[in-house]
Amino acid sequence: MSSSDTPSEKPGQQNPEAEAEVTRRDFLNEIAAAALGVAGLGATVVTIKYLSPNVLFEPPTQFRAGSPDDFPVNSVTFIRDQEVYVVRTLAGFYAVSAVCTHLGCITQWKPEDDQIECPCHGSKFTREGTKIAGPAPRPLPHFALRLTADGQLLVDKLETVKETQVLKV
Repeated sequence: MSSSDTPSEKPGQQNPEAEAEVTRRDFLNEIAAAALGVAGLGATVVTIKYLSPNVLFEPPTQFRAGSPDDFPVNSVTFIRDQEVYVVRTLAGFYAVSAVCTHLGCITQWKPEDDQIECPCHGSKFTREGTKIAGPAPRPLPHFALRLTADGQLLVDKLETVKETQVLKV
């Protein structure tokens, strides 16, 4: 190859082919910048989630269960979204929690056995909420039950009452 075949470089002028070539240092710098960018973005997301309010949307503690006529005598009605049983006997109405006192499982009404059972750990309760068997430490709590001015049953889950308290309608 002769000296006339090679392009002549003037001082201060760079070779255009050398500009297109990526060096190892440039590549590692770009990787480091990308890693820092991802870490910074992750830290920003975590910080924003930490500073935003943590709100729980739970059902209201007071709710209308319906008209007394909706509940036949000697019935146990499970209200799923409120996790409450509304029981009607000859004496009247009462509301019992459907949450097991053992570990908080949702119990099930078994009409064939005439009892409330916990499917998780085997606790059994009467329709009044009294513990029959199982690991549950206490009976199911009773909630306050009132009749509204328009004739609807109003259950208040914040107010527990004695097992003997019955709403007579």
